[in-house]
Amino acid sequence: MILIGRNNSPFVRRVAASLKLLGLPFEQQQLSTVTNREDVERVNPLGRIPALVLDNDEVLIDSTAILDCLDELAGPEKALVPASGPDRRRVLKLVALAMGVMEKSLGCYVERQVRPGDKLHQALLDRFAAQAQAGLAALENECPADGWLFGGKISQADVSAVAGMDFIRAFWPEQLPLNKYPRLEALRTRAYALPAIAETKP
Repeated sequence: MILIGRNNSPFVRRVAASLKLLGLPFEQQQLSTVTNREDVERVNPLGRIPALVLDNDEVLIDSTAILDCLDELAGPEKALVPASGPDRRRVLKLVALAMGVMEKSLGCYVERQVRPGDKLHQALLDRFAAQAQAGLAALENECPADGWLFGGKISQADVSAVAGMDFIRAFWPEQLPLNKYPRLEALRTRAYALPAIAETKP
């Protein structure tokens, strides 16, 4: 399999880390939607990352669809999201919170990077920041003092939460003061003990 995209995207990062956690071999093409746009568009007409080229040359787009396929390939014992029932819904809710943090943080990043400083939409930035903070606070509230966000092993909720936190830490650090979310910080430290997380650090 070939993963398209760089790990500084939290959406690519969560796929890369999941591939490693699930023990699925892959290569990664470090393409950017800015500097390699035409190359990305040849794989995904939307010009977005991640994309995953399967061994049969089928192309999957969107990290959620990709991760669903990876869980299927790995099988229910290894899958990072439970197959059905309340456990599945619980993990997916936590993943949705982490995804919201990613999306709003990325929205702020794009707004600040692309728009001229004198034309920044401050009200929009403030709203995105408030939404990202609300997502982090909700995850902090759900985070145990030790262990993982759900059950006795790492799940997609943990992978996505760490990917979102690392994106903020790299590109929007004032939104993630170290002492504000101590349980999430401890979770991130536990996750970094795993090679799959440490080796995919942006």
